[in-house]
Amino acid sequence: MQSRNPFNSAVVVNPLMRDFDALFRELTQPVWRQSQAPRQFAPAADIVESESGLTLHLDMPGLEAKAIQVKVEKDVLTVQAERKAEPKAEGVTVRRQERGFGTFARSFALPDTVDASKVEAKYEHGVLTLTLPRREESKPRVIEVKVQG
Repeated sequence: MQSRNPFNSAVVVNPLMRDFDALFRELTQPVWRQSQAPRQFAPAADIVESESGLTLHLDMPGLEAKAIQVKVEKDVLTVQAERKAEPKAEGVTVRRQERGFGTFARSFALPDTVDASKVEAKYEHGVLTLTLPRREESKPRVIEVKVQG
């Protein structure tokens, strides 16, 4: 007697079992058969706050600094860039492509405590670091307590 594989069954009685069967088939197919659609490029960002202001770190590996545009308009900071797709060599088949490419723009609303005229940008080792200093009037002040008599 030949054993039957329930996942190869032509007749699936329960709709839940049919959904489970489809999910199992998708998860067990070889990696190179999964979706090969390129992902849209959008860098991850970390925002750190300190007494002196805000610092943004954006992961942007593989870009040249001249391809990155940083713009401050009113109370919005926008970072724009384009990562170009690598040309396909003749006779080569891409089995999986997870690195995103294309044009992207990320915008961040700036709090009124930031001095937009003093924003600085530095690109090093694939990380764009933006320094957004606080306005002088918004920095915390320490007030000395005087002792009387």
